[in-house]
Amino acid sequence: MLSGKVAIVTGSTSGIGLGIANELAKLGADIVLNGFGDAGEVEKIRRGIALEHGVRVVYNGDDMSKGEAVRGMIDATIKQFGHLDILVNNAGIQFTAPVEEFPPARWQAILDINLSAAFHGIAAAVPQMRKQRWGRIVNIASAHGLVASTHKAAYVAAKHGLVGLTKVVGLETAGSGVTCNAVCPGWVRTPLVERQISDMATDKHITQKEAANELLAEKQPSLEFVSPAQLGGTVAFLCSAAADQITGTAISVDGGWTAQ
Repeated sequence: MLSGKVAIVTGSTSGIGLGIANELAKLGADIVLNGFGDAGEVEKIRRGIALEHGVRVVYNGDDMSKGEAVRGMIDATIKQFGHLDILVNNAGIQFTAPVEEFPPARWQAILDINLSAAFHGIAAAVPQMRKQRWGRIVNIASAHGLVASTHKAAYVAAKHGLVGLTKVVGLETAGSGVTCNAVCPGWVRTPLVERQISDMATDKHITQKEAANELLAEKQPSLEFVSPAQLGGTVAFLCSAAADQITGTAISVDGGWTAQ
């Protein structure tokens, strides 16, 4: 379905981003991986995707907290492949603290990576996508892009902002062949969430399994984690012809979290 397409997935050396990159590669897209990690491990991931799916896979290690680096990644991809068709803004970080104790540096870092990086990537990618009259921008937001939780001022603000940015870009590109949508996952067992589970287990003197179940019970009625592969499938759907008229919207994949 995506043969001949080129996709950038930020934050794709692990977790949700890697799941999305795998699903797009499975459908024939060439992939630009981005993210941090051990060089040997990243190369193993890159080579594994390329061999398994028979697509071109390259790695770009640019820092998504720097706007110029984000725009440089877009330009480098277009120069290397000749075009860019799919941009998945997935890179994200987290930090929790009450608002009055929230470190300003942490606030800025979260906004830079979770929100501003998407802005810079979109701004650089849209001209190319308009020119070819086809493009898919998918912003990986969160259930926290639609509702809030305590101690997550920066993350919730950034993800709400990402949903708002999605709506604006959807409107500005409507009718151009370019769509822009947000995917809002609930709890996914990523390294970020693993840390929250570990912290909860330590604080409450319970097991990892008990902490995971408690985390799910608090928010996610399905009592099951969303998988990276399921999110990859959602992104793939948004890249399909069936989604040509879906733009400027937020799709929840959250086990019922935001239905409450």
